[in-house]
Amino acid sequence: MNNGFKWKHQHTALSIVFVVWMVSYLDRMVMSTAIPYIATEFNLSPMEMGAVMSAFFAGYALCQIPGGILSDKFGARKVMSFSIIWWSIFTAVTGMMNSLASMIWVRVLFGVGEGLAPAATWKALAIWTPQKKRGWANGIMMCTNSLGPALAPLFVVAIMAAWGWRTVFYALTLPGILVAIWVWIKMPDNPATKAGISAEELAELTDKQPKITTTSTAVASMTFWQVFAVPAVWKTFVILFFSNTACWGFTTWVPSYLVKAHGFQMTKMGIVASLPFFAGTVGALLAGWLLDGYFKNNRRYQLIIGEICAAFFLYLTYTATSTTAMIIFQTITGFFMYFCVITVFSLPIAAIPGEIAGRAMGIVNTAGQLAGFLAPITVGALVVTTADGVQQFHIAFGYLVCSALIAAFLSFFYKQRVEESAA
Repeated sequence: MNNGFKWKHQHTALSIVFVVWMVSYLDRMVMSTAIPYIATEFNLSPMEMGAVMSAFFAGYALCQIPGGILSDKFGARKVMSFSIIWWSIFTAVTGMMNSLASMIWVRVLFGVGEGLAPAATWKALAIWTPQKKRGWANGIMMCTNSLGPALAPLFVVAIMAAWGWRTVFYALTLPGILVAIWVWIKMPDNPATKAGISAEELAELTDKQPKITTTSTAVASMTFWQVFAVPAVWKTFVILFFSNTACWGFTTWVPSYLVKAHGFQMTKMGIVASLPFFAGTVGALLAGWLLDGYFKNNRRYQLIIGEICAAFFLYLTYTATSTTAMIIFQTITGFFMYFCVITVFSLPIAAIPGEIAGRAMGIVNTAGQLAGFLAPITVGALVVTTADGVQQFHIAFGYLVCSALIAAFLSFFYKQRVEESAA
């Protein structure tokens, strides 16, 4: 008998959501790399740069919960397909803007499109992944959080050097449309309707669905507040806000930090800015593997360790006395930032049933994107208040260090229930 790996429909589904997240992160992270050069053309201050980067998160955060509600009502496939087409259109429109005001409004609308998708992908993951494999599957899907930012600077710098920043946004439109078509054709909302799926795989996908402690008469008919009241949901909501404050503040400002604080030229900036996120990809995959293994029943301890390490190496990054040391510490910071991203999202994803996965993850991710909205503009405001050069970023990055430490502290109070660790 051949007991080796066999490709299943669940692997195709995971591949699809992986690509959806990859395209979304490439589209959103283009701005972080291009903003120093957009700022030169538009004559933007650090505060205005932060406003442009935060504008995306205004629309993105606003649509997390609606995305979850729509996904539970109409299915993940419809919501994902519509969302991808919407944001792909506004990716192209971004390249057409000629003023700060118009750029901010377009980025908000771009964020609206992307904001509908995450809850749909988590719902699809909950439907198409066996519960015992969700930690690893979530790690694979969400390693795009770091892989996208890793590839974006290389991709963006190459195109900007040849044709300017506007062409970058035009170039990313077609991939999004193609992915939307792929989702529509290959990812039905009910595995039982998938042509060619075996009875064995269907049994695997429906086996041991996670339990939930609630007084509602039916899980599928739970109200918004009943979903929010699930401990795995509201506790993760609070933890994720502070964890994502550190992560998004770091992610969005790394390219500008290298250019403005260390004087990196475009090509060198592109390479160095990618390193933390390539390391973050490794961290994300390691986190997913550990979540289904050693830390399976102790996820909060994995998160606490990751947040403390991220804070420590970020502190070393902005206090480093040499460029080489800064690059090394910045790269290690990226490893732990995305190690934490995967870990914090694993807290609820392994504890909630598929019927409410869209709403639950929409609620949770709202906290992360509120942090994503506030962090870039707050860092920009703190940069303005301090001196030029490397010192300009000390207070701002200190704020991110504190946020990571708060996330670690709050994680002590996440008590993992037996139901959440069932495999």
